[in-house]
Amino acid sequence: MTAQKRWNLVVDVALCENCNNCVLSAKDELVGNRFAGYSEPHAPQGRGVMWIERRVRGSGHMVDAAHVPMTCNHCDDAPCVRAGQGAVIQRPDGVVLIHPEKAKGRRDLLDTCPYGAMVWNEDLNLPQTWFFDAHLLDQGWAAPRCVGSCPTGAMQVYKVTDADMALKATEQDLRVLRPELGTRPRVHYRNLHRWDRSFVGGTVLSDTGRLEALAEAEVELLVAGSPLAASRTNAFGDFRFDNLTPGDRELTLQIAHPGYLPVTCVTPVHADGVNLGVIVLRPPETA
Repeated sequence: MTAQKRWNLVVDVALCENCNNCVLSAKDELVGNRFAGYSEPHAPQGRGVMWIERRVRGSGHMVDAAHVPMTCNHCDDAPCVRAGQGAVIQRPDGVVLIHPEKAKGRRDLLDTCPYGAMVWNEDLNLPQTWFFDAHLLDQGWAAPRCVGSCPTGAMQVYKVTDADMALKATEQDLRVLRPELGTRPRVHYRNLHRWDRSFVGGTVLSDTGRLEALAEAEVELLVAGSPLAASRTNAFGDFRFDNLTPGDRELTLQIAHPGYLPVTCVTPVHADGVNLGVIVLRPPETA
């Protein structure tokens, strides 16, 4: 780690509402505008260098949609920098920059980015990406345009040392995309479980002659017999456990409430979420 302060972008997936302001601000700044030493004009058509992807989880009334802004990750070990041989550089402040002259004709660079963050400008024969609005930062701007255009505050920037950023990532549970690649991105995400992890939920009803939502039922989640988490149903009888890793392992849920017979459910964790539907608790005399 270096003691020099470097730029980092933090995106809160839970706050992104897919308004596309960040996408539009990047387009507005880069399309048709030349910034000497930073970028040639970007193409007006096609996917831009900032875009939003969507994921839907769950079923029935237990559905959520997550929107994840995507862009260049400004990796500390960027494959594009290694392959670029001077056509792509990482500045001391962490910004990865495609040289607008040296990268001419280097369509091969698109395949080096495992995140698909580069676009090809056919008219200029040039690969392009989001360069953190470095031309604005170098003029004294406190943040790129995407940060200022976000109405929910889903985007924040920090120019801090790597040690301070590592501490911030731990304290705020920040993660990066595809950490297994070892590229060490400088774009971090909060609440990324909405994008890459799963949930298990359901609705608990009581049967005392008619079915009614049962609030304050205790729900315990177990893996291989060991407790993993616990919760209570809300006023609608709903419960939910999120941030679960999809896979083949089975989870056991034990649902109990005073005056009712407990119920046990077993389910795998599917990638798109699990809605167990209605779970009915009955008093002993009606069971």
